Amino acid sequence: MDLLNTLVDKGLRRELPTREEALAVLATSDDDLLDVVAAAGKVRRQWFGRRVKLNYLVNLKSGLCPEDCSYCSQRLGSKAGILKYTWLKPDEASKAAAAGVAGGAKRVCLVASGRGPTDRDVDRVSKTIEAIKEQNEGVEVCACLGLLSEGQAGRLREAGADAYNHNLNTSEETYGAITTTHTYADRVETVQQAQAAGLSACSGLIAGMGESDKDLVDVVFALRDLDPDSVPVNFLIPFEGTPLAKEWNLTPQRCLRILAMVRFVCPDVEVRLAGGREVHLRSMQPLALHLVNSIFLGDYLTSEGQAGQADLDMIADAGFEVEGAGTTTLPRHRADALTGGGCGSQATAPEQAGGCGSHEASGGGGCGSHGGGGGCGPCGGHAAVAGGEESAPVTETVGAPAAPAGGPARTDLVAVRRRGAGTDLAPNA
Repeated sequence: MDLLNTLVDKGLRRELPTREEALAVLATSDDDLLDVVAAAGKVRRQWFGRRVKLNYLVNLKSGLCPEDCSYCSQRLGSKAGILKYTWLKPDEASKAAAAGVAGGAKRVCLVASGRGPTDRDVDRVSKTIEAIKEQNEGVEVCACLGLLSEGQAGRLREAGADAYNHNLNTSEETYGAITTTHTYADRVETVQQAQAAGLSACSGLIAGMGESDKDLVDVVFALRDLDPDSVPVNFLIPFEGTPLAKEWNLTPQRCLRILAMVRFVCPDVEVRLAGGREVHLRSMQPLALHLVNSIFLGDYLTSEGQAGQADLDMIADAGFEVEGAGTTTLPRHRADALTGGGCGSQATAPEQAGGCGSHEASGGGGCGSHGGGGGCGPCGGHAAVAGGEESAPVTETVGAPAAPAGGPARTDLVAVRRRGAGTDLAPNA
C-alpha cells in the first residue's frame, strides 16, 4: 500500500505526515489492519527497539473534583461508585509506589483530583516526591495535579519531579462539549509551564467520546505542535454515573488504527497505551505493543486493569522486553534536548547505537488516565471513602447497555477499583 510505504519512510526520517495521510490511516479497512500495524511497528522499532516502558499510577487524592469533565468518574456530580479519599501521606504514597517499582515500573505517576494544586498541595506533593525517591533509587516521578499556577512547575522540579502530565484529551473545536469549567487553552498553558520549568512534558488524548476522525487528527497534530516527550492514549471507560456512560464507540480494530495514527504523527515520542486498553482492545492488546512503547502496570486511578503479572507475561509472550532502569527511554536527540545536551544513560539496544535512545511517563511525562480539570484521569482509581466508608474486597461491575459497532459491549470488564493505595487491600501490581 503506497500510503503505508510513504508513512514508514516519513516516520523513519521524523517527518510529519499530512493531515490527509493521518485521516487515511483511520479510514483503512479491517482487511488492511495487519499491514497498518506492521508499518507503524517499523517506525516504533526504529526509535524504541522492542522495549516496553512500565509506568505505575498512585492516586494521591481520589474523587470529589469540582470540574465537570464528562468522561471522568471523579467529576462534579458523578454517580460512579468509586472510592473517595483525601491526600495520602508521603509514607503511604511511597509504599504504594514501591509496589509498582517492584513489578518493574520505571516511572511513578502521582495523580490528584481537583482543578489544580494550592501552594500547600505542592508542598505535600514535594514531600511525597522526596519520600519516593529516597526509598526507590533511580525511579522517575511524574506529577499530574491539574492546572498549574505560576511558579508551581518550578517548585515541583526543585523537589525532584522529572515530568508533568496534563492531557489535551480532545480537539480544541469540541473541547467545550466535554468540559465547561476550564478551557482547552488552560490545558495548553499548563503543558507549556511544565516545559518552561524544565519538566518533561506528557500530554495525550482520550478516544471514544463520540469524536470524529477529524477531531482525533486535530488533537494529535496539536500535541505534535506542543512537542511533549510522551503521549498517553486513553480509550474512554464509560463509567455508569457519568454523562458518557453510553458511549461504547470503540472496537479493538478502531483502537489499533488510532494508535497507529498516533505513532506515525509522533514517531520518536513515547506513546503510552493508557486507560481503557483492557476494556476495548481485550485479546488484541499484544498487537498494540507493536505500536506503543509504554504501558501502565496493573490498575488505574478508579478502575481495575489486568493483573501486573499478566502485563509482564503479555510483554514477554509478544517478544518484547521490559525496559530496564539503566536505559534512557527517549531517542538520544530528544533526550539531549530535554537535558540540555546531557546524554543520560547509554542505551544498550542496537537500535540506539546510531543515535536513538529512550526515556519516559503519561510519561516523557505523566499519567495516562483520563484527565480531569485537575489530575483526575479517565482511568480508574480507588481508596477508602472519605467519611469512614470501608473498602470492600468485592469488585463492582459498572457499564452501559449500549453496544459498539461490531458486537455487544463487554460491560463486565469495566470494574471500579477497590484495592491499593487508600485501602487495606494489596495493589494489583
